[in-house]
Amino acid sequence: MSFASLKKSSFQDLLAKADNLNKTEKSGPDERLWKPEVDKAGNGYAVIRFLPAPNGEDLPWAQVWTHAFQGPGGWYIENSLTTLGKKDPVSDLNRELWNSGGEGSPQRTQARNQKRKLNYYSNIYVVKDSANPSNEGKVFLYRYGKKIFDKVMESMQPAFEDETPVNPFDLWKGADFKLKITKVAGFWNYDKSEFDTAATLGDLSDKELEGIWKQEHSLAAFTADDQFKPYEELKERLERTLKGNYSKVEDEQFDEEATPTPVPTETAAYQPPASGDDTLSYFAKLAQED
Repeated sequence: MSFASLKKSSFQDLLAKADNLNKTEKSGPDERLWKPEVDKAGNGYAVIRFLPAPNGEDLPWAQVWTHAFQGPGGWYIENSLTTLGKKDPVSDLNRELWNSGGEGSPQRTQARNQKRKLNYYSNIYVVKDSANPSNEGKVFLYRYGKKIFDKVMESMQPAFEDETPVNPFDLWKGADFKLKITKVAGFWNYDKSEFDTAATLGDLSDKELEGIWKQEHSLAAFTADDQFKPYEELKERLERTLKGNYSKVEDEQFDEEATPTPVPTETAAYQPPASGDDTLSYFAKLAQED
């Protein structure tokens, strides 16, 4: 806003903007996030292009650990402080539970049910989305799990000498990603997904590619301090969720990634945690996507 515009701005303008912000906060899923859809048989197909890091940021992805589970006192859906390299009350509790019981014990079962989940976020360009053609040609954020991230890494560091490394985030020398979803044992499976041959995105000009790049959303915002609650606040929330079922045992290592968790066939885009069990129940659908 220029100084001249500042002079002309009114209190009503500010109120209108605040009202729009409130509406946005209450509107549900983040409209910046794209997610694939599947048919009645559980199959889905789309073509996307991973985009390079936004202007001023170093990485083309953000990595966030989350917890999402239900206890006697309701849902616990929070970002984990381990994302920032800090101690987190759920991770601390899970280690204690793991140490307090043997294999197959209720304590270890609880620890597995409460384990953290790794999520990634990237900017993408939607090349083909038959379920929602209006998304094609647009830039979105895409939330994905370790299975797809491993495919991204494999394209950059292939296992075999006859395979050429590809930077999938490169606008000119990258490759479209063919997202193929099947239903296996009732859950979404991404094993058939693959990268296409390397080519300039959409055979577009540099000017058009620059326009796409400038539409990208911040990824650093996902790991900003304001996305994480303080340890004590998280611990209070955890204790309410578990209704006091909080043990204290010393200290064997617990690997929170050791046991895979099935993937629900229906997922929702991640949103910052909100109050109310109905809202938490809705957002719980996001917790275990791979």
